[in-house]
Amino acid sequence: MSGREWGVLAVAAASSIAVMGWIVWSERPPTAPEPPADQQAETALGAGSAPEETAVDAARVATLEEAAAAAPDDAGPRVALGDLYFGARQFEEAIAWYEQVLVLDAANADAGTSLGVSYFYAGESERAVEAFEQVLAANPEHPRALLSLGIVKAFGLQDLEGAQDAWEQVIAAAPGSPESDAAREAIDRLGAAHGGLDAGSSAGGP
Repeated sequence: MSGREWGVLAVAAASSIAVMGWIVWSERPPTAPEPPADQQAETALGAGSAPEETAVDAARVATLEEAAAAAPDDAGPRVALGDLYFGARQFEEAIAWYEQVLVLDAANADAGTSLGVSYFYAGESERAVEAFEQVLAANPEHPRALLSLGIVKAFGLQDLEGAQDAWEQVIAAAPGSPESDAAREAIDRLGAAHGGLDAGSSAGGP
């Protein structure tokens, strides 16, 4: 596929605030700020650059770092630090803490999925896919990991077939869910831009 064709796909996907905003920020921790709608569209996963960083609460960071140092086997403060930096779009810092979480708690699917999103924004699409696949090895129907996997495959690795497969799994695993709706719309929009993608043909129908 030519660069021009991928440009068309990116524009088509970025035009959908509902789909792309969900794909990126459904993974944010509950305390993370909500990006403006226009930023959700413009900086959607794979359709633009990483969202602009915001400041973190230095006092909160210091408290959590102290707690992490005092409890080297406790994933809790490390999850909180990862979530704090993720919410501030400081993805390199988030990666460092989420990686520590998974050393201590390899089954933490939420941290694993946020780690994958962080890898993507740090320009490491292949590592993002690996992170999602680790989550899915233990939780094969995890909707957000599947949804994010499809986006990274489509826009990070230019693998439309792999993206469609992941999105169809979302539709089959969580019919009627926001993730399923987002996956279906992503398939529809990319199919309209490039042709060949058919939402629901093998994933539970319309």
